[in-house]
Amino acid sequence: MTGSEASPSASPSASPTAAPSFRLAYVPGVTPGKWVRIWNERLPDVALALLQVPSAEAPGALRGGDADAAFVRLPIDRTGLAAIPLYTETTVVVVPKDHLVAAAEEVTTEDLADEIVLHPLDDTLDWQTLPGKPAFERPATTADAIELVAAGIGVLLVPQSLARLHHRKDLTYRTVTDAPQSRVALSFLELDGEPTDLVEEFIGIVRGRTVNSTRGRGAPTPPQPKQRKRPDAAGGGRGTAAGKSGGKNPRGGSGGAKGGKNTKGGRPRRGR
Repeated sequence: MTGSEASPSASPSASPTAAPSFRLAYVPGVTPGKWVRIWNERLPDVALALLQVPSAEAPGALRGGDADAAFVRLPIDRTGLAAIPLYTETTVVVVPKDHLVAAAEEVTTEDLADEIVLHPLDDTLDWQTLPGKPAFERPATTADAIELVAAGIGVLLVPQSLARLHHRKDLTYRTVTDAPQSRVALSFLELDGEPTDLVEEFIGIVRGRTVNSTRGRGAPTPPQPKQRKRPDAAGGGRGTAAGKSGGKNPRGGSGGAKGGKNTKGGRPRRGR
């Protein structure tokens, strides 16, 4: 087959349009599963790709175009980004199971004054002053800090979801009542106008909008009110004057008065 005989489908201009997709980044500890399931139910024709990123890299993934939206931990550098706060997490202290703190249901930062408190470089808590005694050096990651806790080097304060993510049988955690808390938000590029249709759709899912919401790409057309049939002006419809009277004059017309008496002008005539 010569080049001039090639099929039209081989032409670059005839290539099919790429299927739409939505890229969602999320930081450790956030579990987007329930929102992903709703997305797949409402928009089965739009693939949703998940991308787990370290907390410090989530804003860069949005600005660099690697993600359309991201679950982040506040505070972040908001330059060029919008953020919708979703929920606040409890802060806990992770300790060995045989630690004295494990005997209490909850503690304060003052209760940790004599403890070596590990402060990993990827910490997301907005500390003004770190409680306890500082460690000799900062662990690179939360996962590294967890290993040091297990080794008896110190204790670690983290959002509760991270304590669950790094669960170990030899460790436990307790609520710290007066520690800073981590706020989880949905972030996306801050454009001049409204967010894109797909971002708006995901915002609606996260905020709990129903499928019948008028906002978003997948919103159905609202039902139109039914039109009531009007009666036929010629008398064929129900409830017209002709249909009610049957063609008779209501004041003694052609049908005569009731009882068959002779009338004139609608009144009975007296007999002579």
